[in-house]
Amino acid sequence: MAVSNHSIEHLVPENWQRFREVRLRALADAPDAFGATLAETQARPLSHWRDRLGDTASATFLACNANGDDVGLVVGSRWNGIVETVGLFSMWVAPNARGRGIGGALVDAVIAWARSNGSTRILLDVADGNAPAIALYASRGFLPTGNTGNLPPPRDHITEHEQALELQN
Repeated sequence: MAVSNHSIEHLVPENWQRFREVRLRALADAPDAFGATLAETQARPLSHWRDRLGDTASATFLACNANGDDVGLVVGSRWNGIVETVGLFSMWVAPNARGRGIGGALVDAVIAWARSNGSTRILLDVADGNAPAIALYASRGFLPTGNTGNLPPPRDHITEHEQALELQN
């Protein structure tokens, strides 16, 4: 799928190095936006990345610019093992690619994947202070559920709100 000279690619296990590289860039750029830390993620064995992409209960999408550079990432995966519910995780767009519709295209890729797998709901957690992400999710129909939580230490001062999108199949 093309987005303003960008494309969205569904990754396969052979793409594990690209996945790892973009995930590490995301954690370095926005350490307070994710549950895992950069150090934790760097310490994962290389087999972790291939295994993640081989998991049929998940789908990982990368956004690429016209030059073929990877500029965005999102993961859709079963929410706590519930078949009907997908979680939207690891959402990130490179700073130099923001504001071009890439985030929306990545969210749309997860929505389409969830629908194709018969899911009826998508859940995500978003930090209270992340106004651009909150606006993006609202533009796709996500609504707050009222559930809140905090990121794990050392970012436990960051409060997140759960949002849901009910899918019409």
